[in-house]
Amino acid sequence: MALFYRIAHIFRAFQVLYLLFDDIYNTEYSLFGIKNRANTPEGEILYMSFEALGLSDNLMKAIDECGYTEPTPIQAAAIPAVLMMRDVVGLAQTGTGKTAGFTLPMIEILDGGRAKARMPRSLILTPTRELAAQVAQNFDTYGKYTNLSKALLVGGVNMDPQIKALERGVDVLIATPGRLLDLFDRGNILLSDIKIFVIDEADRMMDMGFIPDIEKIASLLPFTRQTLLFSATMAPEIKKLTEKFLSNPKEVSVAPPATTATNVEQFLVETSPRDKKKVLDKLLKQEDVKNAFIFCNRKRDVDDLAAWLKGKGYKAEPMHGDMPQKTRTETLAGFKSGEIELLVCSDVAARGIDIDAVSHVFNYDVPMNADDYVHRIGRTARAGQKGRAWMLSTDRDAKYLDAVEKRIKQDIERVLLDGGSKPEDKKRSKPKTDHSKDPAPRSSVRSDKRADKSANEKPKNDVSPKKKRRYQDDDDGDSGTGFGDDVPAFFKI
Repeated sequence: MALFYRIAHIFRAFQVLYLLFDDIYNTEYSLFGIKNRANTPEGEILYMSFEALGLSDNLMKAIDECGYTEPTPIQAAAIPAVLMMRDVVGLAQTGTGKTAGFTLPMIEILDGGRAKARMPRSLILTPTRELAAQVAQNFDTYGKYTNLSKALLVGGVNMDPQIKALERGVDVLIATPGRLLDLFDRGNILLSDIKIFVIDEADRMMDMGFIPDIEKIASLLPFTRQTLLFSATMAPEIKKLTEKFLSNPKEVSVAPPATTATNVEQFLVETSPRDKKKVLDKLLKQEDVKNAFIFCNRKRDVDDLAAWLKGKGYKAEPMHGDMPQKTRTETLAGFKSGEIELLVCSDVAARGIDIDAVSHVFNYDVPMNADDYVHRIGRTARAGQKGRAWMLSTDRDAKYLDAVEKRIKQDIERVLLDGGSKPEDKKRSKPKTDHSKDPAPRSSVRSDKRADKSANEKPKNDVSPKKKRRYQDDDDGDSGTGFGDDVPAFFKI
């Protein structure tokens, strides 16, 4: 056994030397045929099919049955690096196939081995139960012709079946941090045989306060593990995590941070809090909505809006973190089958729901965190399809709206609904505003704010809710840093 580990360390050392040589001298092609990013604009990928990735026949058979012929850019860039046993930081837009980018090479690496009781061979951490279920579905789809076993450790359900699965031995363990640490503290799981460690949706992990849990879990893993970190956005805080958890990682970025897919049409309607429901009703009637996500910032608003929509005759249901797992599972199944057309949800509940044919996304509330806007509208236009995203904004949302537009580096098209106007009748630009009639801009300095208000600004009650206006904010784009949903109770284990 000692000889085996010595050989493994020698192989790892040669591998690191090759990777350093490849990075320093900017070789045109790597071992797997991918052109070096230094010699190709924006890291262009040369692959034309999955065969070029060197995957096994069993994997190729499963991929062919799914009807996939070409890998997405994130898959083409990440899979070779993972197969080389290199640590990877993967950054791409939501809906571009990040999950398959690590599940496919993991199946390739783990196939043929054998797991021991209570000692999983790989670990995937996800922030929500829905995302964990999506990852598990990927392993079922692509690993159907292998003998790999998996276990799902999530809160909100009975842990006895999960413990029994661990006792039989699993190759792939997919878990949320809270339930994993709970079972570890009970002595039901050992993490000393983990060979591949994946942190999925790292930005959401940070937002939900799971970084201390991840640090504790990482300290329990073997030093020689391979670590993969995938995220839709890469905040500076996430960059620090990569320096702490990963060793000489290969950064794979196929889209700029916090950008939105080009095949999503984005529109904004300015309204008042009193008229938001009426505006949403009008949009649902004028748009060709097959199915849609409707996002709210607060869980109580999710329930209230869903009840109002059902009263209007829509097939709508709520979904948020305080709902029982059985209800959430049934609601999601109904949405996938078409029985439910409108899913009113919070950001936490909707994270990880992977449905290809979602025609619309409605932001009933402007997200308090600018990155959440990217995740929200990423629920539509998946797998190369087109989608439409609408957002309802009020005067009190000015700061958050500024943060969203600065983060995505574009202005969202304003649309007027008076007279039933269609979005295609409007030019993709903001309407001209008569600044002489606008109140004075708000200032981030308290004394300036009082001076401006006394000199120029009209009382708030005198402003008509239908009057179009937009405050300017002196804060930068990072001012919207709140989180629109409380941490679900099932994480507090």
